[in-house]
Amino acid sequence: MSFFCGQIIGRLGKDPLEKTTKKGTKLTVFTVAVDRQWKGSDGVVHKEIDWFNVEAWGRLGEICLEYLKKGRLLFLEGRLRTDRYEKDGEVKYFTKVIARQMQMLDYQSKDKKESANIELEEKNIEEE
Repeated sequence: MSFFCGQIIGRLGKDPLEKTTKKGTKLTVFTVAVDRQWKGSDGVVHKEIDWFNVEAWGRLGEICLEYLKKGRLLFLEGRLRTDRYEKDGEVKYFTKVIARQMQMLDYQSKDKKESANIELEEKNIEEE
């Protein structure tokens, strides 16, 4: 058995959303933007943004839903999963991060004093 683990640091593109699977399991979904910057051979600085779709399940999903807001800076670790679907006769693929660990990296307001470092053991509760 093998899997790919990825780590990203970025900002939320919008507030997280709660979803429910067909079997009634809740999960939280959100997108994270990661800035990339480099200087080309001509000396010009280039910037690009990569967007990552993220799923958080179980207690980690509940915490993400409660504490994460658009623009929040965070660290995520998780495994990558590629899904496929067919549209207009063409097979499309997309990759998402299944979050296993999340750490909020920016300032928290005084009314949200719960620990910013959240690590939960990923459980096999995902459903197709």
